[in-house]
Amino acid sequence: MAVKVWVVTMVLLYRFCAGFGTGGDQATDVLCLGSLDYNDALAKAIQFFEGQRSGRLPANQRTRWRGNSALADGRLENVNLTGGYYDAGDNIKFGFPMAFTVTLLSWSAIEYQGDVAAAGQLGNLRTAIQWGADFLLRAHTSPTTLYTQVGDGNADHECWERPEDMDTPRTLYKITADTPGSEAAGEAAAALAAAYLVFKDDSDKGFASRLLAASRSLFEFANNYRASFQSSCPFYCSYSGFQDELLWSSAWLYRATKDAQYLDFLSDNQGSSNPVNEFSWDNKQAGAQMLATQEYLGGKTELARYKANLDSLVCALMPNSGNVQIQTTPGGLLFTRDSVNMQYTTTAALILSIYSKALKSSGYDRVRCSAATFSQDQIASFAASQVDYILGKNPMGMSYMVGFSDMFPMRIHHRGSSIPSIKVLSRTVPCKEGFSSWLPTSDPNPNIHVGAIVGGPDGNDQFSDSRGDSSHSEPATYINAAFVGACAAAMGQKQSVKLEEPVNDLAPTSSY
Repeated sequence: MAVKVWVVTMVLLYRFCAGFGTGGDQATDVLCLGSLDYNDALAKAIQFFEGQRSGRLPANQRTRWRGNSALADGRLENVNLTGGYYDAGDNIKFGFPMAFTVTLLSWSAIEYQGDVAAAGQLGNLRTAIQWGADFLLRAHTSPTTLYTQVGDGNADHECWERPEDMDTPRTLYKITADTPGSEAAGEAAAALAAAYLVFKDDSDKGFASRLLAASRSLFEFANNYRASFQSSCPFYCSYSGFQDELLWSSAWLYRATKDAQYLDFLSDNQGSSNPVNEFSWDNKQAGAQMLATQEYLGGKTELARYKANLDSLVCALMPNSGNVQIQTTPGGLLFTRDSVNMQYTTTAALILSIYSKALKSSGYDRVRCSAATFSQDQIASFAASQVDYILGKNPMGMSYMVGFSDMFPMRIHHRGSSIPSIKVLSRTVPCKEGFSSWLPTSDPNPNIHVGAIVGGPDGNDQFSDSRGDSSHSEPATYINAAFVGACAAAMGQKQSVKLEEPVNDLAPTSSY
């Protein structure tokens, strides 16, 4: 009889978990969450960044199909702009989203250091952060100069070639006192302040000191020369203005330094921080509200309004809140738009995870919405359900992370992944051949870009796995960067929640 009950229990749980993920009940969540290998997902999510590296690759490079690339970047103006990351499936280095990526990776390392270390991935995560932070340091060549892009975006998008082969112009773009861009400078300041918190306790203080000094300098540049960033348009233009980056960077600098000037900036500018329903490479309001709310919960009562705005975000995201502004697909995925939607899913999951943790540690363990009240555990479980969806608990039954599980995207929109490695096909693959021979083929990509999370399914949970469908099949660094923290949070939740009763006692009495 016990065996029969156990089988019935597993059938019911499989039907629930595979279709819709977690529902907020701790006992059920443990059984659902336990079926996914979060350690493996976390490791792969971090390894993805090695496949996005630009510059001279180190001897311990794990993504072996990649080679050295763009070794002359910056030479046009006698600066060293090698290294850093290609942001997505193309071969351009965009400093604005790259800095956001570094900030999110650093935030994940700070908030979930123990969970990442327990998974054996803290060293790899620190390496990923440093690779991007090193580039940002090199790009900040004077107090009022920041290089924001390497490569001609239009020319690059007219070619389909491996980064190791690229022969398109490596045009340089920068912001200066005469052509400022507070968004780009502010995000770089946030990234370096967050990275400082990751490295500040190292025995060698030199790197951390450089990070903090550059962060302060960039904040002053962003604040003293206020203007909206337009230098790389039509790619990564800012539509939300620069106030969010100023708040975001001041919040990170206050966390890093406890310098009252940054707290005063946050306190004085609460009126410019309105409720929002997304967190992205462009709009950092929710991130700034989260950092300020953590300070409020820690005793800085002058920052109270930020918590109210953050509560509004929770109510906009949580199902059945009465305030929902972001819908979910039938399979339970947060869905804001039919274009690279996964970037908004992963950032929402990260914010919700961090907020649930902050609420639990502060005693403010609930968020009240117009039609429901949500506990810390319910918020954390919903965030974990988004991680689960990405990893395979969805109507398609597929992982949207390349290389995870037995079914994942095989034709991602990514130049380096879609053309045989230079170590296999050693001749140059020119621009036009890439477009004629490698982009349109229906064959799977010859290189598995381990850990890449694609743009995701449409609003009906459908995914065509087509290389030409960039809005759904292209990965991006800022998708993975947010996922790292959300995945670590889900892993920690799985480890901390314990069943109080044996499985047999949880089983229904009916049978099939």
